[in-house]
Amino acid sequence: MDDSSPFASPAQPTATRPLLGQTILVVEDSRFACDAIRLMCLHSGARIRRADCLTSARRHLQIYRPSVILVDIGLPDGSGADLIAELAEATPRIGAILGMSGDDHGQEAALQAGADGFLNKPLKSLSHFQQFILENLPQDRRPNNLHAIRDKVIHPDPMAYQDDMAHIADVLAGPNDHRTLDYAAQFLIGVARDAEDTVLADAAQKLAETRAGGGPVTALAAKVAGIVQARLEQREAI
Repeated sequence: MDDSSPFASPAQPTATRPLLGQTILVVEDSRFACDAIRLMCLHSGARIRRADCLTSARRHLQIYRPSVILVDIGLPDGSGADLIAELAEATPRIGAILGMSGDDHGQEAALQAGADGFLNKPLKSLSHFQQFILENLPQDRRPNNLHAIRDKVIHPDPMAYQDDMAHIADVLAGPNDHRTLDYAAQFLIGVARDAEDTVLADAAQKLAETRAGGGPVTALAAKVAGIVQARLEQREAI
């Protein structure tokens, strides 16, 4: 079913709330990144729902059909590109199927899977977000004659960054197999860049590069875990 009441009058978009009437499902495991999108949706008039993994997203889609779906490529239980490929072939089709990632190779994976468009993280510009969503909606769902609004830089809640650190600390506390380390590295590269935490982003990048090259990673994984723990011990993130 569509994620709206059949008895409600359709919301009419305005210049200040151009995404009124849209429901966006965000498939994103980072609370920090998701909080940025939540604020952008709030300022734009869109409703937002969140799934933090592929399993949760598929469960949601069995009940609701959003007008827009934003899918992160790196998720804890697989690649977001797999979900994009499924949705690109589904009937009826979601209005806009969009990929996003902070990884340099995420765009290619998303577009090859059938995404209508791709967003690079970090997401900070409200006007860019609004324009991107509107441009990728089907022609009959795009509002007409709306003037551009003044841009606004979005600042997510620092406590959401703390939540991400707690999540990845739990991941790193488990068995440090290759899949776990790969996920932890790509997650931290993305979220640390979003938060402009260059120390953590650089350490995670080094871990990812060493893993890809087949080098020893025990000391690097311990260093990353130590930085994550230090972030958790701070009252405010970074």
